[in-house]
Amino acid sequence: MQDIRLSESLEGKVAIVTGSARGIGRAIALKLADSGAKVLISGTSKERTQKACEEMQALTNSEIKYFAGDLSKEESVQEMVNYTIDNWGKIDILVNNAGGGVILPFLEQTPDTLKTTIDRNLWTAVWSCYKTLPYMVEAGKGRIINIGADSVRNGLWEHAAYNAAKGGVHAMTTGLAREFAEGDITVNTIAPPAVDCEALDRIRDRDSELVDKYIDIIPKGRAASEKEVADAVWYLSTDGASFITGQVISVNGGSNML
Repeated sequence: MQDIRLSESLEGKVAIVTGSARGIGRAIALKLADSGAKVLISGTSKERTQKACEEMQALTNSEIKYFAGDLSKEESVQEMVNYTIDNWGKIDILVNNAGGGVILPFLEQTPDTLKTTIDRNLWTAVWSCYKTLPYMVEAGKGRIINIGADSVRNGLWEHAAYNAAKGGVHAMTTGLAREFAEGDITVNTIAPPAVDCEALDRIRDRDSELVDKYIDIIPKGRAASEKEVADAVWYLSTDGASFITGQVISVNGGSNML
């Protein structure tokens, strides 16, 4: 019987967590690092991402490095993956957290905001999977965890464009999981509801009643915490989750059930 302590440890693993200079991604990166993984964080601002890396390194004994670039661009993702391989020689875990939609009523969106939302949330995940999977296939193992959205399932107000992008992430999850199921490569999505973070605060500053509506549909009566999302990602990264693949797992306080 496998030692349960070994199945929960990420010692010796290498993880990429995209969009991790702040917010949910930062919480995820710290959780994986605290479990023993070497972690590459990414962000769009070099200054902010470097500072986040230095702060996070001071909080953990694991090695943390950073990459700054626009992950909606193929060449930028290739640079990120090359940097990881050059430093650590492998990629065991990919967490596609990079995102950030422009949350507006659909007819108030512009061509630019629509493209930005798709680029940030879908293309970042597509390119990251496309560039990382060859190394996982070669190694015969890997974990991909996408951050999706509970709003894809419940049709949250002002989320149509965002849902178009995150719905693509959900759909890619099942397709990749099926295609790579014969190896020890799993692909899953965590779908949170409103999360208590900077992004929610920005919406609250614009329309506090709208955020109240987001919270009201959650039976637990509050937003998720960043830690609660990070804990779910951590579990899917471990050997203990080796038989879970192709799933969209709601970490949502009950706002959708079954």
